Amino acid sequence: MSYQKVIIVGNLGRDPELRYTPDGTPVASFSVATNRRWTNSDGSPGEETCWFRVSVWRRQAEVTAQYLSKGRQVMIEGRLTPDKETGGPRTWTGQDGVTRASYDMTADRIIFLSGRGEPTGGGPDEDEGSYGDENGVIPF
Repeated sequence: MSYQKVIIVGNLGRDPELRYTPDGTPVASFSVATNRRWTNSDGSPGEETCWFRVSVWRRQAEVTAQYLSKGRQVMIEGRLTPDKETGGPRTWTGQDGVTRASYDMTADRIIFLSGRGEPTGGGPDEDEGSYGDENGVIPF
């Protein structure tokens, strides 16, 4: 038996896009950027951004599309989905000629981290009603 679980915390790079499979199953897709910052030995700042392309299915896809928007901070638990051609992350060459990569991830659980008063573009903490528990956890 083998098992894989990935946990990321980051901000949505774009609004979720909700689609339906031919049999009517909802699926939402969006990107999440995670950032790591540090100070180099010479005192200069270092920064690294890693992008994840996230897919989420069924009822969780509908809730994600309804409540999340670009810039919203989330924690996602799920599994990495390797590129079918390379077995690793999806790679491409940017307009500047630099090779870039993003990781495909299928979400099992999404936790809303942005709270009331933060720019969220709507969501479970606002007046239209709430969804999830006091920590923004969506029960699925």
